[in-house]
Amino acid sequence: MADYFTNFSFIIALASTDQQTYAIKLFLQMSAIQQGEEIPADFPAALKDACEDCCFEVEADEQNAIWLHSTYGGIDAVCAFVQHLLARFQPDGCVSFEWSHDCSKPRTDAYGGGAAHITATEIKTLSTSEWLRSLAD
Repeated sequence: MADYFTNFSFIIALASTDQQTYAIKLFLQMSAIQQGEEIPADFPAALKDACEDCCFEVEADEQNAIWLHSTYGGIDAVCAFVQHLLARFQPDGCVSFEWSHDCSKPRTDAYGGGAAHITATEIKTLSTSEWLRSLAD
């Protein structure tokens, strides 16, 4: 049996410790909801659907920054999470990151990756397989 992985790792700088604390608390709520806990009344509506795919980690990194990373994916959820933070704290900001797909054994469908560019109003992603298909068209 082969193990499949989707890896990403990036840091977001925030303006204050309050913003960092908010981001970590929000992530912990998403993770708890993903594991079956009730959705708090004040939880952001735009993130409710993203909780199902919340299989990434968030940790405090340096002063006022957070480190987002995963070995198991959660690309859509992390994009929604980042977009929420941008809309709340940096409406004119943007965050970009890359991810990779990998496998513990050679498989024809196991390798690739992609990239995301996120603003407060838009999420653009492109996978390497989409890019290769576009070249064939």
